[in-house]
Amino acid sequence: MDIGINEKDRKAIANGLSKLLADTYTLYLTTHNFHWNVTGPMFNTLHIMFMTQYTELWNAVDPIAERIRALDSMAPGSYKQFQNLTSLPDAPSSPPKAIEMIKILVKGHETVAKTARSIFAIASKADDQPTADLLTQRLDIHEKTAWMLRSMLEK
Repeated sequence: MDIGINEKDRKAIANGLSKLLADTYTLYLTTHNFHWNVTGPMFNTLHIMFMTQYTELWNAVDPIAERIRALDSMAPGSYKQFQNLTSLPDAPSSPPKAIEMIKILVKGHETVAKTARSIFAIASKADDQPTADLLTQRLDIHEKTAWMLRSMLEK
């Protein structure tokens, strides 16, 4: 394979993207879980907001996985692989109250942003513009979503 990025850098970028994929999928599952199980006075607002968020996350996993493949690596795709790669905890076994759901999702989006940011330096150094562009888009979405969720926690 000769795309102008050496094998070592391609592997390092793909490994980072695999962690981003695992984080994104884990956050997707948690957000979808909260969409199903939210209760309380903010039900309608959160139910709709969580649906918008999990839909965005679902649409993000394919481009991340396809970028891993374009770099000539295999994309992880099992729960076990995601569990080993993710920086996020699994969703709580018992659904928490709505405010706790929001707090968990804020932390989740901040964590995924940190994961994306951690890959940026190697992608930039390797002159990997497609990965840098993907990471920039993901950072914008996760930072903006965390801000919106944090805004709901203000009294």
